[in-house]
Amino acid sequence: MSKKKSQLDKFSRLTWNDIDGWASGNIISRGRTYQRQGRVFDLVVTTDGGLIAWVEGSERYATKVVMDTDGQLDSICTCPYRFDCKHGVALVLECLAQLEKNRIVPEIKPDDVRLALLPGEGYAAESDEDYKDDGEKNMPDDLQQDFADFLKGKSKVQLVELIYELAQQFPEMAREISARQQLVSGKSEVLIASLRKEIDAVSDEPGWRNHWDNEGYTPDYSGVMRKLEALLKSGYVDEVLMLGQELIASGRSQVEQSDDDGETAMEVASCMPVIVEALELSALDVVEKLIWAVDVVLEDQFELCDDFAEYLYEEHPQSAWDGFAERLISRLNEFESIGEDDGCKLNYNRDRLSGWLIHALREAGREAEIIPLCEAEARKTASYRRLVKYLTDARRYEDAERWIHEGIQVTKDKWPGIASRLRDDLRGIWTLKEDWPVVAAMQVEEFVRQPSSRTFVACKEACEKAKLWVAVRELLLGYLEKGEIPWQQAAWSLPESGLNQPDAASQDQFPLLSELIDIALFEKKPDQILKWYDHIQLNSFRRLTQEDAIAGAVQVYAPERAVVIWKNKAERLINRVKPSAYQEAVRYLRKAAKVMRREQKLIEWGNYLQGLRKTHIRKRRLIEILHGLEGKPIIKTGG
Repeated sequence: MSKKKSQLDKFSRLTWNDIDGWASGNIISRGRTYQRQGRVFDLVVTTDGGLIAWVEGSERYATKVVMDTDGQLDSICTCPYRFDCKHGVALVLECLAQLEKNRIVPEIKPDDVRLALLPGEGYAAESDEDYKDDGEKNMPDDLQQDFADFLKGKSKVQLVELIYELAQQFPEMAREISARQQLVSGKSEVLIASLRKEIDAVSDEPGWRNHWDNEGYTPDYSGVMRKLEALLKSGYVDEVLMLGQELIASGRSQVEQSDDDGETAMEVASCMPVIVEALELSALDVVEKLIWAVDVVLEDQFELCDDFAEYLYEEHPQSAWDGFAERLISRLNEFESIGEDDGCKLNYNRDRLSGWLIHALREAGREAEIIPLCEAEARKTASYRRLVKYLTDARRYEDAERWIHEGIQVTKDKWPGIASRLRDDLRGIWTLKEDWPVVAAMQVEEFVRQPSSRTFVACKEACEKAKLWVAVRELLLGYLEKGEIPWQQAAWSLPESGLNQPDAASQDQFPLLSELIDIALFEKKPDQILKWYDHIQLNSFRRLTQEDAIAGAVQVYAPERAVVIWKNKAERLINRVKPSAYQEAVRYLRKAAKVMRREQKLIEWGNYLQGLRKTHIRKRRLIEILHGLEGKPIIKTGG
């Protein structure tokens, strides 16, 4: 057996379980698509037994995959994701396809250009921190060494040839060199005009993602970022700020129209550090810089400009903070002329502005003005919680309680979420006082408002400190089963909370089965779990989100029930006829298989899997996954 063949044997034994354990479902699906579309080429085996190939995505990427002694896969790529990406999956699947056809995978040549683009031996053992972008684009140490070793001793002619070759393969590199030449030759206006056009072009189309077929479009702002960096390094600070304003405005509009899980927002945000650096280097005085930054942040609804918020939290002269605070006070006063709004956007914008004013007052050493400001703003923007926090921090508990009660009355109908959190704040104050019976009474009222295992646990903790848990527990369960209000029962022994007590839910909703199951799960009572689960199965068609937890909780008490629950859940997912659903289904099948092995019912389990394969024989991806469940190698399944 040749050395190369023995190196590839470890890949030939890969199962879909191995792939699933390495990459997520979406990445696997996209990698399979890339491999089937023929996007992997020039596949070679390295001297360390790894695999390297070019993978064609939005650009051409160099990708490397290695396998450690435990069979764990790791990949690195020149794409933006760097590690364990779809390009790595596509590379592995292409290797398996070649092996299955008995085709030879050639050995890498010493002068392969990809060796200069990818780290050498041992990269997979390094920490992710070694490759983390620190904002200065530093090359990792091991990559620097490989890079230097490769270039050392080459003549000027060879280096020029290499640059031409790389520029042909990577058009962005050619554009970068052209941009630098324009700056060197004093043609900055050409680059600025070109960059403005590029910003318009890249921000013209919204990003989108179709999760059904994993297709989509994400704009690429890397070229814009590099040109901004080049301008800044050449001293064109004002130009970068001007272009930055245009980029932020067009990027905000683009993100507003995009539907791609925030990928477009991340692309736009990647340019912000350059603009912040330009702001810092600009000739504006510090107060104007702070105003520039806060304007950007206040207009930002999509977290594009967090780097400017970080700038506002950096150290600046106290005199600048003082001037900044005065400017914000003037702005806040301008809101008075707008008039009372109907409870939305103006209140939100005013609240954010006053939040930055509070920050400025603190940094300016004007802390005495903060609580009076918060008191004035609480009634204008319903920002009662912020006021309560400052009062509590100052240990002005009576004032805090007074504002809490006012806030609850004002917000309970229009903004019930604020009222709920104010009740949390009041419980927090009584907790500081260690008055556990009052805290317990408040927790019980919150349980009636929002019955759940979370509020049940909160009641338990408070009542145990008040030494009243046993009696209160029965009252809580009585409410869930029959709708009986706890404080209306004879066994009730807690004091008045001082708050408006909630009404019970509609009587026809009881018993509250999902909540009863959650509490039985918390208390680890499998008999009660199955009791209420069976009640749902008999009296309702609804599906429970707790099924996985239910099966896990009863697998020892009633193993056959656990297996049935997991099998049913898996089969419902399989019937969706989606690869991502198959990936989720196999998680439950693995759990069921583990129980069947423990119960020594392997023949029965094997028959079940055979029946699944027969029923769904046309679902190729599912069959591959089922083979993986049994540990069968991919290349024996036609994968």
